[in-house]
Amino acid sequence: MRIGLQLLCGLVLIFALAAWFVLEIFVEEIKPGVRSATEDTLVDMAQMLAPLALDDLQEGKMADGRLASAFARLNQSPINALIDGHLKQQAEYRIYVTDAKGKVVYDSDGVDLGKDYSRWNDVYRTLRGQYGARSTRSDPDDPASSVMHVAAPLREGGCILGSLTVAKPNRTLMPMIERSEHQLLQAAAMLLLISLLIGALLAWWLNRAIGKLVHYADAVSHNQPATLPGLHSPELERLGRSLETMRRQLDGKAYIESYVHSLTHELKSPLAAIRGAGELLAEAPPPEVARRFIGNINLETARMQQLIERMLQLAKLESGQGLDRQATEPARLGKRVLDARQIIAQRRQVTLVAELADASKQKWDPLLVEQALGNLLDNALDFSPAGSTVRLTGEMHADGYRFQVRDQGPGIPDYALPRIFERFYSLPRPDKGKSSGLGLSFATEVARQHGGRLNLCNQPEGGVLAELWLPAGGHFTLGT
Repeated sequence: MRIGLQLLCGLVLIFALAAWFVLEIFVEEIKPGVRSATEDTLVDMAQMLAPLALDDLQEGKMADGRLASAFARLNQSPINALIDGHLKQQAEYRIYVTDAKGKVVYDSDGVDLGKDYSRWNDVYRTLRGQYGARSTRSDPDDPASSVMHVAAPLREGGCILGSLTVAKPNRTLMPMIERSEHQLLQAAAMLLLISLLIGALLAWWLNRAIGKLVHYADAVSHNQPATLPGLHSPELERLGRSLETMRRQLDGKAYIESYVHSLTHELKSPLAAIRGAGELLAEAPPPEVARRFIGNINLETARMQQLIERMLQLAKLESGQGLDRQATEPARLGKRVLDARQIIAQRRQVTLVAELADASKQKWDPLLVEQALGNLLDNALDFSPAGSTVRLTGEMHADGYRFQVRDQGPGIPDYALPRIFERFYSLPRPDKGKSSGLGLSFATEVARQHGGRLNLCNQPEGGVLAELWLPAGGHFTLGT
């Protein structure tokens, strides 16, 4: 399971448990809270009605006294009150009055008149000067049939002459309780949804940051140009820097080992030639022979110097120090490269032709592109016979700018095509032997650093076509 999905599942579980826990507490507290508020109201109501009931009790007019008349008029008058979405149409109260012995002397419902209520908790405690209240089910098997009873004493001086109880069914409170629970559940669902969205956003951000690191690692493992991405997280950035440091250390070690091995191998031949010439010169050969050996020493020394300089250039480029991108005109750059080789071409009796189409400025490293294009032209000149033509063309395409170098030389042997881009691999030149074998490697690396492509192939009519393509972006590929 992906880490982002694991994080999202963890967050969902945490939020769900927290929401369930909070809902359990709130829902369980809603009913007692509403009932406590209702009980407080019943206490006030009982205390207000107690003086009326006391007067009627003392006058012996409980059946037709002021309390009975007021309650009768109350039930006859419509209410039609819309309370928080619930329509209240009548007062749902029951009032009964007992004498000092607990006998019911008035019942607003008229069902228990004359009965002994002295054992009910509301009457029993009130007649003894305590707070009397009870909650009793009218149907023992139905929790919703519970009725709240709150009593107030009927006092005359220091004596309690009776009690007045106000009763209210709990079912009348259920619409408000259910509405509160519904609103609470809606709020909890909304909170859970928002939490899920936040969790999903966090998981997406983490996946995206990790994806950048994975893409960076993949690019490095495939030897593609890659820069450490911005991750906008101190922990992930620290991890990225650690990966970058490890990559540089590993690359540096492998790079040094490879270059030392390659350089040692390539320097063996010129050093052996110089040593052999030196041994022969030590025997004091004739002047003509000595001059020939001295020329060999100079030639091999120049070859070693060229080899070292080319390796330094390639090492600097492959170290990944970054490109110095500048606004560059492709046609003007190609013209500069061609003009710099006109003298060499004239000496070799080779004609240089340029057909460079104008294009908008490109974001290139002009120095590196000049060197890469120059290496392609140098190869073409080295293999071109006298009287032939080397043609440099360039044109803008939808996917980037494309340079092409065509010569009329012998072409690339079939056995050399798979190895033509290898470092230090070189074919014999018609007039000066092998080169350093680093020119195409350098041009390949320049193309790779720019996200471009370098292709070499034999032309059907003879000669070699070298194509250097530099796009605004994309992936580097290599082909022959």
